Amino acid sequence: MRIFLTGGTGFIGSRLVRYLIKRGDECVVVTRAGQNRWNSELVDVVRADPAIAGDWQENISGVDAVINLAGERIVDPPRRWTRDRKKQLRNSRIDTTKNVVDGILNASAAPTVFLSSSAIGYYGPRGDDEVDETTGPGDDFLAVLASEWEEAAQPAKPKVPVTLLRTGIVLGTKGGALASLLPPFKAGLGGPWGSGRQWWSWIHIADQIGLTIFLMDKKLNGPFNLTAPNPVTVNEFSSALGKTLRRPDVFRVPEFALKAGLGEAAAALLDLQRVVPRRALEAGYEFKFPQVRAALKDLL
Repeated sequence: MRIFLTGGTGFIGSRLVRYLIKRGDECVVVTRAGQNRWNSELVDVVRADPAIAGDWQENISGVDAVINLAGERIVDPPRRWTRDRKKQLRNSRIDTTKNVVDGILNASAAPTVFLSSSAIGYYGPRGDDEVDETTGPGDDFLAVLASEWEEAAQPAKPKVPVTLLRTGIVLGTKGGALASLLPPFKAGLGGPWGSGRQWWSWIHIADQIGLTIFLMDKKLNGPFNLTAPNPVTVNEFSSALGKTLRRPDVFRVPEFALKAGLGEAAAALLDLQRVVPRRALEAGYEFKFPQVRAALKDLL
């Protein structure tokens, strides 16, 4: 297959491209850096900012699949959501997605499937309620952002099936949430945050990539939760991480401290969801790491 990607140099995207070329797929990667970090003849790098329309969109014509992963990270590193920061988060998602869709609609030879990123923040704060793909959107900042992100992908539907990747908390050692937590835990200063009773809907990076490719190959469309089938609470995750590293997990970060330091952005660590990947399981995807302890043991 020949696959067009935005966000291909990010934490998830770079590993996805590495797996695709390993299985013999050709990749067209749009990146502002313009560097072929994979050193592979199977990767064509297009130097451009996908948030700005341009000639790069012409590269969509003739590919088999489009995977749109572009978007500034929400809490890596954690920072306040100023007006400018919110605009940056929105533009990196909405503008890029609209530009990709325009490229698809104007392509002389359209792809057969379009996978576009979203996030489980779509559901908004849900407490202990279990949510799946049939659950409606929330109304906080992250939920509205995810809803607009998904809406931006929908105009591609007349030409190509649209698959929405509602990604959870991706665990890997070279980026993402786990990489941020490792230094304090390894130093013996780790622990849960807030009440610890909020849910942590995680997924191993191998399953994030495996499920994305599964959906692409089978051309399954609509929303899919990319989370492991067994979410845990923050208390349970902290305990599992401490045991895996053989370090204590007793240094709790209180809710008031997060709110004082991050303001509204603390919601990304406190107002979480208990998400299950119902549609992925019904489609027959078999998770390599359905349990958090096994996932952490593999990664660490």
